[in-house]
Amino acid sequence: MNLIFRMMKVFISSFFKTRLKGIFAVSKLHFRVWPNDLDTNFHMNNGRYLTIMDLGRFDLVLRNGLMKFMFAHKSVPVLAAATIRYRLSLDPFQKYRLESRVVCWDEKWIYMEQRFILVGGDKHEAVAAIALVKGGFLNKKEKKMVSVADVINEVGHGEKSPEFPTHVKEWAEAENALRDVTAETR
Repeated sequence: MNLIFRMMKVFISSFFKTRLKGIFAVSKLHFRVWPNDLDTNFHMNNGRYLTIMDLGRFDLVLRNGLMKFMFAHKSVPVLAAATIRYRLSLDPFQKYRLESRVVCWDEKWIYMEQRFILVGGDKHEAVAAIALVKGGFLNKKEKKMVSVADVINEVGHGEKSPEFPTHVKEWAEAENALRDVTAETR
């Protein structure tokens, strides 16, 4: 509920922005750090980054025309894993841009990169944080993931995934190992 106004802004503005041109197009959203984003160190709370990232992925869904697809497949976007590296703090009232893009995919997951970019000041255009996420669409009725191939075809990219960049491949491997640990019964 704490981001409802930002979510409404992303939703409404999607009607006035151009549709993203293809699966690899970058979504760019502009924000400012507000007092309710701060932690006890008076910079943006580490958890708030992950919440703001939801808005970037929401914009990707809206501007790639996937809402109709979601309704047709009775699905919702879900995230299976995320990792983030914080580099520079986002201070009170700091302007920043969130850039979200699809990097690659496999049979089950779409891998995305999201960057927080400083706007203005001495470090204008510096990357404040970078995150990798893997997600997809869950068919709520059938309780199973929608085929990634169907999602990719919906946005007009029927080809196979580009090669995984090294950092994404290594993260995916580490994440799969962690998944196996959590699946162990004790």
